[in-house]
Amino acid sequence: MEDKKEAVLLLEDGTVFHGTAIGQIGTTTGEIAFNTGMTGYQEVFTDPSYYGQILVMTAAHIGNYGVHEEEVESDGMKIAGMVIKKFSDGYSRPSGWKSLNEYMLDDKKVGIADVDTRALVRHIRSKGAMNCIISSETMDMDALMKELKEVPSMEGLELSSKVATKEAYEVKPENAQHKVSLLDLGVKNNIVRCLVERGCHVKVFPLNSSMEELNSFNPDGYMLSNGPGDPSAMPDSVALVQKIVEEGKPVFGICLGHQILGLSQGLKTEKMFNGHRGINHPIKNLKTGKGEITSQNHGFVISKESIDGNDKVNMTHVHLNDNTVAGIELTDKPVFSVQYHPEASAGPHDSRYLFDQFVDNMKQATN
Repeated sequence: MEDKKEAVLLLEDGTVFHGTAIGQIGTTTGEIAFNTGMTGYQEVFTDPSYYGQILVMTAAHIGNYGVHEEEVESDGMKIAGMVIKKFSDGYSRPSGWKSLNEYMLDDKKVGIADVDTRALVRHIRSKGAMNCIISSETMDMDALMKELKEVPSMEGLELSSKVATKEAYEVKPENAQHKVSLLDLGVKNNIVRCLVERGCHVKVFPLNSSMEELNSFNPDGYMLSNGPGDPSAMPDSVALVQKIVEEGKPVFGICLGHQILGLSQGLKTEKMFNGHRGINHPIKNLKTGKGEITSQNHGFVISKESIDGNDKVNMTHVHLNDNTVAGIELTDKPVFSVQYHPEASAGPHDSRYLFDQFVDNMKQATN
């Protein structure tokens, strides 16, 4: 590699970290977040739920195995920028497509390496989520802080419309047994793949679709996808999901879809001090008593207190680290959702039974 160019990371509270530039030379802003996963960085960087976030990877080495054409969760990198400790410009994987640095340059993504990520994560764990700015084109802290102050807070920010499909499309297996209308709030490719593998003909609908459009597919059930941003800033989607639930057909929500489902049933959501992002989060299924190790990526959560006073909703899963709500179901309809990613990618497959549960609900509803 040529001589490394200096880069700087400035946090909203004035904390500064110096390092070296990776990817595109430039400046980028967003909410800082950290992911504790040891593998799967390409899937993480292409996950639409990370839109608007600058991501700190806590694994010490990133880029070692390059990138692979098939390991993408959307049409490109969705993170606003990345912060890492040791960056590998070369890669050793025989089936690798290109280096991570080339991938960043293709998608014009700015990053910083050679940062003490352990110190950085300890700082944001104690201070909470905040905005930040990375620059490899200027070291003028006053100018960078001025630009940073213009960045909106993630709280109250609607971002799904930035990443959701603009036109409906279909994905169909050879012998489809069920039809699913999927509301795209920022869907990961692997959610669609997990449904198709289970015999579902999936039609993915844009965020602003009407109930009539969703029903024109004559679905056996509805999927509410993951996505970025604050669910409380999406009243139109909440109203649409309320109508979806009233249809009485099976519904399955993941992450943002889970939060919007909760809001549609009178529950409340709240921003977390620090979100959950990684592939080793412990969950307990309260119905079976079994534990699951899960893949997670969220900065908002359904308020536990709002469930306590709602007789239409049961909590089905709990996060064992902080007792936050990890899953809900409706008491009178085949409708459920989880706060984590059962499709994983990256992550363990402990929770893929939830897709089977959704398919079983559709089988029972159509018999």
